[in-house]
Amino acid sequence: MSLSSAPSQPRRRFRIPFWAQVLLGLLLGAALGLIARVWSVDWLTQTLSTIGSTFVQLLRVIVVPLILTAIIVSIANLRQVQNARLAIQTLIWFAITSLIAVAIGIGIGLLTNPGATATIPLDNAAEPSSTGSWLDFLESIIPANILGLEASSELDDGSVATSLSFNVLQLVVLGIVLGAAALAVGDRAKAFIDFNRSVLEITQKITWWVIKLAPIGSGALIGRAIAAYGWDLVAPLAVFTADVYIGCLIVLLIVYPVLIKAHGLSVRRFAAGVWPTTQFGFVSRSSVGTLPITRQSVRRLGVPDEYGSFAVPFGATTKMDGCAAIYPALAAITVAQLFGVPLDVTDYLLIAFVSVVGSAATAGLTGAIVMLSLTLSTLGLPLEGVGLLIAIDPILDMIRTATNVTGQALVPVIVAKRNGILDRDVYDGRRLLDDDPEAAEAPAAQAA
Repeated sequence: MSLSSAPSQPRRRFRIPFWAQVLLGLLLGAALGLIARVWSVDWLTQTLSTIGSTFVQLLRVIVVPLILTAIIVSIANLRQVQNARLAIQTLIWFAITSLIAVAIGIGIGLLTNPGATATIPLDNAAEPSSTGSWLDFLESIIPANILGLEASSELDDGSVATSLSFNVLQLVVLGIVLGAAALAVGDRAKAFIDFNRSVLEITQKITWWVIKLAPIGSGALIGRAIAAYGWDLVAPLAVFTADVYIGCLIVLLIVYPVLIKAHGLSVRRFAAGVWPTTQFGFVSRSSVGTLPITRQSVRRLGVPDEYGSFAVPFGATTKMDGCAAIYPALAAITVAQLFGVPLDVTDYLLIAFVSVVGSAATAGLTGAIVMLSLTLSTLGLPLEGVGLLIAIDPILDMIRTATNVTGQALVPVIVAKRNGILDRDVYDGRRLLDDDPEAAEAPAAQAA
């Protein structure tokens, strides 16, 4: 038989893994951002900013239908999953990890004395425009309308610009109420539940389409950060900045892996599954913007939708190890040292209390500044200290948000494992989800 008649072997198509695509996008974006900053290329900075903000906006657009339909379907499946017990365990693990994080923050602050080494003048001290209070939680859980939308108007070049935003906590409450009502109605709500299932499937598909743009969006966001942020402002608060990054990295690289390993799970598989969430939280600085990616990450880690649909959105508003634990602890110590206010054991216990409970009290608000103002006011420290830290807040917010969103994915995995509902085949990579962006690569690889 001639060689020309031999059956041809299927040619293997070279594909770059999705995680590698994201990493390449980050490296390219960082290089472009450095070019824009060093040579003051304004059009490049603007282009990076536009692409990055557009990608975040695409993710935010799908948050409302994703959360509402997912929670409604989750409540409708109440008989299949013991949601009440899972919800309680979720809150307990939120508290456990927050306590660990705030203890790390306090410990680093006591070891390094960040306020004593700061060279920032107190003339820049100013109270924040918005502060957190212990009544915010009660006020924020009551939806203003059926979609939890909020409208705000502001002057823009002499004209009034109106923008819409949404409150994730209110969306969670709405979803729970609608799902519970549908469950109570019974068979007559079947069409409503089926409709929500269909919308959820469509929304999840759109989510994956958007996530496939992550290499471009993430690269643009990190490029914008390098080009726009005033990294030179870090010098007066260098120790404080280093403390925040070290504290968050300890939680990310030591505490979370130890908890995963303690539950008999592969640290490597968790790191691979949560990587898109961690890196996008870092470059976007938005837990809500990262929420669709976080939810897909926990799905790729084998957490059932019925549970993840509740845990992830709820965590996006109340589970903030970076913004609500490590950062307020270090910031409170720094402000106290700057203003010469001594702290005792009772004050450190108050910091821990605010970190665990205060994140729920400020769940309807956004930003670490709000959480910091709640911590300072509880300790009786001057709120003017907030103004001293605002200049470098975007730089700190990157690692804080990365820590937040990784923790928001960690807890559902732990709780699902403890309750025997974690899909180990999916977690261990033996089976890919049908809508996984890498699922299409598996048949080609197997054929090769």
